[in-house]
Amino acid sequence: MNSVRRICVFCGSSPGGEPAFLAEAAQLGRELSRRGIGLVFGGARVGLMGAVAAEVSSNGGEVIGVLPRQLAVPGIRFEGAAQMHLVDSMSERKFLMAQMSDAFVVLPGGLGTMDEIFEVATSGQLSMHGKPFGILNGSGYYDDLFRFLDRVTSFGFMRPKDRARWIEESDAGRLLSQIESHHYGSICGTGRDGNPPRNS
Repeated sequence: MNSVRRICVFCGSSPGGEPAFLAEAAQLGRELSRRGIGLVFGGARVGLMGAVAAEVSSNGGEVIGVLPRQLAVPGIRFEGAAQMHLVDSMSERKFLMAQMSDAFVVLPGGLGTMDEIFEVATSGQLSMHGKPFGILNGSGYYDDLFRFLDRVTSFGFMRPKDRARWIEESDAGRLLSQIESHHYGSICGTGRDGNPPRNS
């Protein structure tokens, strides 16, 4: 039985400037649905967020959104989610998304996406959770990030074992297979029962 029941996807609320970004989002959504893995995401219908959620939903997969209340308006809110949790802050959003997920995947995105994945990586490095995370980098968008992480490691600001936690793949299927094969656990709890502290 697959122990990874839900994956949190961090990505941009913009489609970005390359068609490859939307293609990656769609590929990931199809692969999540094929494997029966639910999606936890930022709750918006726009950009890469909307693309991956629409693909999961259209293929019969579970979609759970977490959206700040001020953004829960027509044109932004994704309407096809099985659950939509409205929160009051970005910090609460990140906490709830992480609590409901067994692992994390990153697609192209901007500052918000960087904030999310670095928080997950840092808390994992501090043994606050043991959930795997990976970056889908088929477009090469994150090449410079991985070079930076290598530089951080070479200067002694990151241990090699922590650098090794950053899974990188160019194909969604291979990325999810790697994530599923990683042992994980959480000191904080996984929230797999689907009942977070608050639900709008």
